Amino acid sequence: MCRLVLATVVALVFAGAARAAVPSPDARAFFVMNAATGEVLAGHNAHKSVPIASITKLMTVLVALKHLRPDDVVRVTGYAAQVGESRIPLHRGERITVHDLLAGALIQSANNAADALASAASNGDIPLFVRWMNARARALGLRDTLFVRPDGLDAPGHVSSARDVAVLAQVAMHSAIVRDLVRRRADSIENGTFVTHTWNDLLGVFPGLIGVKTGHTDDAGWCEVAAARRAGYTIYAVILGSPTRARRNDDLNALLAWGVSQYRTLRLVDAQTYAWAAAPFGRRAVALIARKPLVRAVRVGRPIIEKIVAPTAVDLPVARGERLGRIEVWTGGKLLGTRPLLAGRSVSRPGVGGRLRLHSTPTVHNLPSLLP
Repeated sequence: MCRLVLATVVALVFAGAARAAVPSPDARAFFVMNAATGEVLAGHNAHKSVPIASITKLMTVLVALKHLRPDDVVRVTGYAAQVGESRIPLHRGERITVHDLLAGALIQSANNAADALASAASNGDIPLFVRWMNARARALGLRDTLFVRPDGLDAPGHVSSARDVAVLAQVAMHSAIVRDLVRRRADSIENGTFVTHTWNDLLGVFPGLIGVKTGHTDDAGWCEVAAARRAGYTIYAVILGSPTRARRNDDLNALLAWGVSQYRTLRLVDAQTYAWAAAPFGRRAVALIARKPLVRAVRVGRPIIEKIVAPTAVDLPVARGERLGRIEVWTGGKLLGTRPLLAGRSVSRPGVGGRLRLHSTPTVHNLPSLLP
């Protein structure tokens, strides 16, 4: 029977690679997290309920897509057509695709597009649509959030938090059409008669930025949730209540840059031999090999622990590629990944004659090992 042992070594320790201080945005609240792991990197007033302006439209779109398909054609109500401030050209009774309304809401941040989506999804019952929004918020665990309007315009009690916004943005980005639209700087809609333009000033400027949504009202100030992708991880950063558009952009850029600097994507396991297992009857030891590399994004400044679980000896026969152990990589008590350790070669069991030659003076004690 093989005897298993556990070997633990410190494989790598990162020091000083990202020790810069967390930026301090001029805002009511901010939040930074790694979406791949759920790790919260930084925050201030992260659970404080504050207005979020047009970031609301992420929830509006999510709820609308539960009831409408992007290629549906809907009729614009008078209520939706008259909503002001940021808008796209819409007229009462106009027929328009849901896709164009989604582009208007997510790229142009058009209030009338958001209200048109809500009206179409609920057959004109906007209060019902808002109840759907709040039910979805509860289902997602957005405990600091209450919606009053589909468009995010200022209304008493219409609030969320930096943490909730980060969660909402991640959920929204699970939708392929949302992902596609929020990374666009412009889009042609309404049969090419209107071109939407984004309010997201970091698109095309911050490396790897993939969206997601801005917002601004008098009560909310300048707000944004943004996501930046790197190999193996995505950083979400939220700023709520910045005093100016320029300040929001600068602070968000700083938070994203700091967030992505907290990780390195490394090859933690190579395709190589990690252990040897003794073989009986004078046979050479068997190499235990990891055939497939393990690549992960890891937090800098934290030790990485490599654990090898493998036999000190093997029974014969052994087939090349047979799984005989494993290698695990850990950091901070969390398993980063594992790879099997496979036999590097086949080793057959000698016949009785071969085993007899290895025992010049067999005794009763070792006779069982000579039998087939």
